[in-house]
Amino acid sequence: MITSSKARGKRVVPLRILPSSMSVLAICAGLTSIRFALQGQPHVALALIAAAAILDGLDGRVARALDAESRMGAEIDSLADAVNFGVAPAVVIYVSMLSSSPAGWVVVLLYAVSIVLRLARFNALLDDATQPSYAREFFVGIPAPAGAILALGPIAAKLQFGVGWWTSPWVVCAWVAACSMLVVSRIPMRKMHAVSVPPNLAALLLASLAIVAAAAFLFPYVLVMVVIVAYLCYIPFSVRGHHWLAAHPEAWGEKPKQRRATRRAIRRAQPNRRSMARLGLRRPAGRP
Repeated sequence: MITSSKARGKRVVPLRILPSSMSVLAICAGLTSIRFALQGQPHVALALIAAAAILDGLDGRVARALDAESRMGAEIDSLADAVNFGVAPAVVIYVSMLSSSPAGWVVVLLYAVSIVLRLARFNALLDDATQPSYAREFFVGIPAPAGAILALGPIAAKLQFGVGWWTSPWVVCAWVAACSMLVVSRIPMRKMHAVSVPPNLAALLLASLAIVAAAAFLFPYVLVMVVIVAYLCYIPFSVRGHHWLAAHPEAWGEKPKQRRATRRAIRRAQPNRRSMARLGLRRPAGRP
């Protein structure tokens, strides 16, 4: 039995470096995207940054699944994010679309610095014990991978539709500057692992994933633009969810299903509140 236990231990130990290995691969993908951008192949650069984003989304989950979380792994992941979603997109955007603009380099510097500041704030908030429990479910500002995808939107539009107003250096500069502001903003964005799907919608979600997978091969640039639009449209819902949780401390410890039931109960108890709020009306003083 002891020999069997030792054998199992020998098989598990090498897997503990898998999350850090994925972070290193993500760094390689991000840096290689710069190489292809310099060679005039922005479509390959875009694909490599997308691959880095996928690896970034998986390494933390793999670390938790293998119980391989470590301080060193967290530091590698943070540095990888700075390279993959700060430095690499900035260089790719500048080389592909802004090299002829006087303000281009200033804008991409602003973007890269914004990503670094956003990551520094994220790391600082991890040790902040004064935050309410529900705050752990939200990012403060747009997360770095999402910021990179947003910033690369003009390149996807150029690859799909060719030259147009969306490729104007001033339009691209304004877009990248707006993405930088979203990254360092205080907008609460719900984390993906905190989003739950009702069981009755599981089949619809799987079908949607199949469509997304097919679109990634057939219409990759259209998919990037659709993802950007969908993400921007999601911001108001995330802000609304954050405000609702802040106003209802009794729901902080509840599971998502229980929270949905609580929200439905509150809406049923106050059926006219939403319609009156939309019209800008208030109840007369002294009335319930």
